Amino acid sequence: MSTFNILIAGFGGQGVLFAGKCLAYKGLTEDKQVSWLPSYGPEMRGGTANCSVILSDTPVGSPIVSNPDVLIAMNLPSLDKYENAAVSGAKIFVDSTLIGRKVVRNDVDTYYIPATKMAADIGAPTLANMIIIGKMIKETGAVDFDNIEVGLKKVIPTRKADMIDINLKALKAGYDFAG
Repeated sequence: MSTFNILIAGFGGQGVLFAGKCLAYKGLTEDKQVSWLPSYGPEMRGGTANCSVILSDTPVGSPIVSNPDVLIAMNLPSLDKYENAAVSGAKIFVDSTLIGRKVVRNDVDTYYIPATKMAADIGAPTLANMIIIGKMIKETGAVDFDNIEVGLKKVIPTRKADMIDINLKALKAGYDFAG
């Protein structure tokens, strides 16, 4: 039995909610119990955004993730706000392109991924979210990476089907990142 309490946080426009929804749909295809709860400030783009995702083998009691065992921080304010909320032993994923400081805690596993730079390098500057999700999947096993496009196809509208391949490329870049 396993449960992953995942909190993805960043600025509006970084694809935080999209990334969480992709994970949630992938979990559904694996017959997991799933919860996806978006939260964003009134500003939307440029404001704060976070997303709670729970993937579990057992029924989910509450959709709120107050103490994540997986934290994805896409910007410094998010790391500042949620670092201490993560449980001991949590895995924290940091976009090191945008966050210049290190995680202070020594009771968590931290992964520094230059996701924003990597996204620009592969010609997909808006897909840092998918790069960091790829790395998170590799390090946690929260969902299977095989057939990851199933989740993408659920959240990418048909009119934007041409975006599936570049999203897959970003996910794979994160999954393969050795840092």
